[in-house]
Amino acid sequence: MNHPPSRALRRVPLNLAALLVLALSAFPVYWMAITALKPTADIQADTPTFLPLHPTLEHFRTAVHADGFGTFWRNSLLVTCGAVLMSLVVALCAAFAVGRLRWRGRRAFILMVFVAQMAPWEALLIPMYVIARDTDMLDSLTMLTLVYFMTTLPFTVVTLRGFLAAVPVELEESAQVDGCSRAGAFRRITLPLLAPGLLSTSLFGFITAWNEFAFANTLIIKNQDARTLPVWLSSFANVFGTDWGATMAASSLFMLPVLLVFLVLQNKVTSGMTAGAVKG
Repeated sequence: MNHPPSRALRRVPLNLAALLVLALSAFPVYWMAITALKPTADIQADTPTFLPLHPTLEHFRTAVHADGFGTFWRNSLLVTCGAVLMSLVVALCAAFAVGRLRWRGRRAFILMVFVAQMAPWEALLIPMYVIARDTDMLDSLTMLTLVYFMTTLPFTVVTLRGFLAAVPVELEESAQVDGCSRAGAFRRITLPLLAPGLLSTSLFGFITAWNEFAFANTLIIKNQDARTLPVWLSSFANVFGTDWGATMAASSLFMLPVLLVFLVLQNKVTSGMTAGAVKG
């Protein structure tokens, strides 16, 4: 008599596929990290090694002491945090407008936000360059911040709208019955419940702006002190020649802040993304 395979046995192919995807995704990051720890002689050896046999921090010291490292780090933090904060404020107001209010054109507005989210932002490189040139905002961190704000805003609006739909409107109505204004009810009742959604959208916006290269490379031309870390990394090979160890060390340092924040906040981020994806 044949027995059906157990549930654990049926999940073996799925687990193997998941492990394969994990290995393919993590291997480039692993190779970057071990290359940063290898001495130059091991990096240039004909036979590659998959473990740093003689680990060294010399490449990290070279990267940290490179010209402009602190300036470019500061620039990236300024434009990224500025864009994320602006997108959160504007998106929260927009999500409240489309999620709690009824007004003519609301559906068309939501549709346009979805269209903007799906549009390839690289197609706007030339228009953005022309706008920045005509308004005298080339080589400006302000212009770069506004561009990152624009690129992260649609996703933030869509996600916060979905998350807001998960909060019963009756909670705000009860607070209004108890004497709160509409704005006060939203601030005291709904806003704390939106914390996971705000966290997930802000982290996504941070990663998007932190890693962005095309706009930063196009809009920052003459003022080299206004460059961000991704643009600096692209010229790292020109500065250090064939010093792949220093290049990989700089890339590891560039990746580290986002990785640490995500590892610390991953549970709240996951709950926020799930709630925003299934509601609305």
